[in-house]
Formats: sequence, C-alpha cells, structure tokens
Amino acid sequence: MDRGEWIEAFATELGIPPPDEATIDQLLALAGTAAHQSERTAAPIACYLVGLTGTSVADAGRRATTINPGGEPIGDDR
Repeated sequence: MDRGEWIEAFATELGIPPPDEATIDQLLALAGTAAHQSERTAAPIACYLVGLTGTSVADAGRRATTINPGGEPIGDDR
C-alpha cells in the first residue's frame, strides 16, 4: 500500500474525504518546518494542531515560519 492509498483508506475510516495533493504537500512542508526549527517530534503535533483549529494548512505553514525566524534548529531528534 502506498502513501496515497493509506491516506485514502484512513480518511475513509474517519468518515472524511482524503486531502488533495496540494494539501498533502502543504502538510509535509509544515511538518518539515516544525521538524527543522525544533525537535523532529514537533512535526506531527503541528499538523494535529492545524486539524484542531481548522486553520488552513497554507496559513499555518506561513505562521510556522515566523516561530523561530533565523534561529538554529536545536538538533534534538527525540
């Protein structure tokens, strides 16, 4: 099962439509930003928070880039 098939099956299980490719790309970019500006484990939590708030993924991605502007990642891969 590839990524798209799994996401589609999981969305069906949750009773919601799967995200389109643009949204998937935006979520992956958000996760990358969170992981590089903090600990790697911040990535799934950031995506979870977007889901809770209903904020658009694109807006959340833009906001995420302002959290640690010019800062160095802490390098902790917990």
